Amino acid sequence: MDFQAGPIRDASRGGDYGRVIELARRGRQMTQAALGQALGMSQSAVSRLEKRGHASYSTDVLAAAAAHLQIPPQLVGLADGRTAQVQVRDDDPMHRRTVLGGALAAMAAPVLAAVPDTHDTMGGQAAALRLTTSAYRRLDATTPSRDLADAVDGHIRLIQTITRTAAQDADRARLAAVGSEAASFAGWLAWDKGDHGSARSWYGAAVKAARTARDPLLTAYQTGTLAQFEAHAGNGVQALNLARRARRVLGEELPAVADAWLLSVEALGHAAAGDRPSADRALTASRAAAQALTAGQEPPPWPWVFSFTPDKVAACRVTCGAHLGLPDWVRAEDVEALTTGHAKQRALLVLDIAAGHLAGGRVEAAFALASRALEAGLRYRSGRIVERARGLRRSLTTSSPPKVVRDFDERLHGVYL
Repeated sequence: MDFQAGPIRDASRGGDYGRVIELARRGRQMTQAALGQALGMSQSAVSRLEKRGHASYSTDVLAAAAAHLQIPPQLVGLADGRTAQVQVRDDDPMHRRTVLGGALAAMAAPVLAAVPDTHDTMGGQAAALRLTTSAYRRLDATTPSRDLADAVDGHIRLIQTITRTAAQDADRARLAAVGSEAASFAGWLAWDKGDHGSARSWYGAAVKAARTARDPLLTAYQTGTLAQFEAHAGNGVQALNLARRARRVLGEELPAVADAWLLSVEALGHAAAGDRPSADRALTASRAAAQALTAGQEPPPWPWVFSFTPDKVAACRVTCGAHLGLPDWVRAEDVEALTTGHAKQRALLVLDIAAGHLAGGRVEAAFALASRALEAGLRYRSGRIVERARGLRRSLTTSSPPKVVRDFDERLHGVYL
């Protein structure tokens, strides 16, 4: 999002900070209700904030909204709160945790200060804890999962401690939803480290916490996330069963974005089970649903937050093609999907495209791509990427590999994460 020109800059120069927040929220395709839930405010309070015009504002609320929407602080009349970059010594785990904790505290400081000063203590704590989880998610784009895992474990223990002190059912439900999001992120970190057992346990905990929160949307989302994990792990039947369970949770209240996303998860499940026709049908339906979402411009409901786009279906098709060994599913337009997501996600997609090239007999092209993905895996110490690279190498059986493969073997040799 371009904050340096256009309506956002004009609104900022005119002192209409509510309009800045509204434009940034719409640019991120987030509803007022979703932003309010993150900030510990009602939807109507967010609406009043956005319509406040040139009146005075609470600096705490501005700081919280800017942090969540990633708006440069100066655009809402605040001092620039950016922190200096820190160098982390890989050889000192204690130093790494200390620096990481300090970086997160600096990132979240304005957010924590922005919790409304009301008698709704648990609501304020839940909002602060959710925003802390969001801060960790942003760090994931540039930080190895192994460095984040200990800090996130501590964050989850804090959520559990606060939940135990909650006296009201409504407070426990609100905190359970926060715990579900944090557990799901811990599952992603474990998966990225290559620890499938812990990942499955965390994803299961996320589903259980969502049920405790009595939130069907969150329960369906976390169940679908577990289904996605099982599909990538090659457990197609289990993935399809979980996807069906997610649909049953929502019943007739199935939002369009949930339908589009679950169709893509089902496509992955069919591909993992080796069922090309069913995977193709699910992808076709998912693409149509995603295109309808894009045309309608309806903001997705929490916890989806971001829209499900045709590019994401294209990326899913590449992954399905890798599972099924279908080189014709790796097409030129699918490469555009590489522009989405952060480096670790792009590396995984590159490995899927490499698998498609290898299935089509294009060995040198496959391992040129795989080498690029492996570099990202080593940079972020991602066990998931490295093991996926190893799996690609195992799928090639030849007594005289070309130089690009020998170089790949040399780079992979001795890597232990």
